[in-house]
Amino acid sequence: MTSDSAVSGRPLSDPGAEAARATAGILHDTLHGSARGVVVDSPPGAGKSTLVVHAALELAAAGRPLMIVAQTNAQVDDLVLRLAGKEPELPVGRLHSNDSDPYDKALDDLDNVRKSARAGDLAGLDVVISTAAKWAHVQGVEPWQHAIVDEAYQMRSDALLAVAGLFERALFVGDPGQLDPFTTVGSEQWAGLSYDPSGSAVSTLLAHNPDLPQHRLPVSWRLPASAAPLVSEAFYPYTPFRSGTVADDRRLAFGVPSDGSGPDRVLDEAAESGWGLLELPARHTPRTDPEAVRAVALVVRRLLDRGGAAVSEQSAEPVPLTVDRIAVGTAHRDQAAAVRAALTELGVAGVTVDTANRLQGREYDVTVVLHPLSGRPDATAFHLETGRLCVLASRHRHACIVVCREGVSDLLDEHPSTEPVQLGVTVKFPDGWEANHAVLAHLAEHRVRWEPGTA
Repeated sequence: MTSDSAVSGRPLSDPGAEAARATAGILHDTLHGSARGVVVDSPPGAGKSTLVVHAALELAAAGRPLMIVAQTNAQVDDLVLRLAGKEPELPVGRLHSNDSDPYDKALDDLDNVRKSARAGDLAGLDVVISTAAKWAHVQGVEPWQHAIVDEAYQMRSDALLAVAGLFERALFVGDPGQLDPFTTVGSEQWAGLSYDPSGSAVSTLLAHNPDLPQHRLPVSWRLPASAAPLVSEAFYPYTPFRSGTVADDRRLAFGVPSDGSGPDRVLDEAAESGWGLLELPARHTPRTDPEAVRAVALVVRRLLDRGGAAVSEQSAEPVPLTVDRIAVGTAHRDQAAAVRAALTELGVAGVTVDTANRLQGREYDVTVVLHPLSGRPDATAFHLETGRLCVLASRHRHACIVVCREGVSDLLDEHPSTEPVQLGVTVKFPDGWEANHAVLAHLAEHRVRWEPGTA
């Protein structure tokens, strides 16, 4: 027997109500619980920043001054602007570095925001926000009653240790499926130890405090109904989530018909299904594969030339697909530079082109991805990193188009994981080999084979 909900395509339960229940539980444990920490796992686009702002406002309203720890200056400035937008009268401190250009100048227009390079100058304010790196140098201040750590899975445990004395209780919010914390030195000597300084703040925290309350946000408001099931199953098998929308809520259409070329055919496939794979002939290539790079640039050029427009729950009227709503994702910086050069040759400017590391936390209508394993003769640990593929496949609201050379599935089968097994190290699941196979199997259903130089 089929329910009315299944026939109509509507979800069996209200995603907004489901998300609200999760948020209420998180806020209850944060404001009224006795544990020193609360951990929140969030899938891509589930509203991490919204939760951080909501929790900060609730704590401030309850008369509990707090510090907020973010990982980059851009994240700090974004949170300050979001707080000011929600509560223009709330006194907020922006603790910054001594650099010549330490914060977004838009903060100068906010009367409720006080900025300083010294924590003492911001004492007594309801909320003080800075990066983990800046907080690590703060000394001689009274500990805050509460802290919120944003992007906690991308914070190394040694960075958490450096700031742990500044607060009594903390809310840790982050995405466990994204890239692991970055380190420039080898960490093998600490592998398996509970105090591994290169491990994420959350994994180390839970290793020493396994009974801390743990929550998850169950709904992604970014990923469309076409993407959430794949991303959930491939990268979040133990913490599944759903899309906040259904298939009919979002549509991508073009005002100019297809010219029959490979790039246009894959655009039509992506507009129809949310996914597209532009597959080039199998070949071992340099990392900055000229044909693949030009194929990526051509897809972006045709996106713009064909007058793409998006309809969503945010706007019933078609919204033009402009350069600021398109992004290109790569694994390496030299690949990103090559794509930028190719776009310039085609007269395209203003499209974000960057590596997965730099695209974390960002959102676009359409993304074009150069597959990390395209044209490679081997499958290294770097290219199989689960978080890298997860980031690249989860930035879009409407469609994701992957450009890749044929043969990656065979490459994966020829290069099974050979990482050494280390005692005490939790095996990451799913691993990159399995996640890549899952994504490729899905993309194969939306494949357009194309040889550059032909229609």
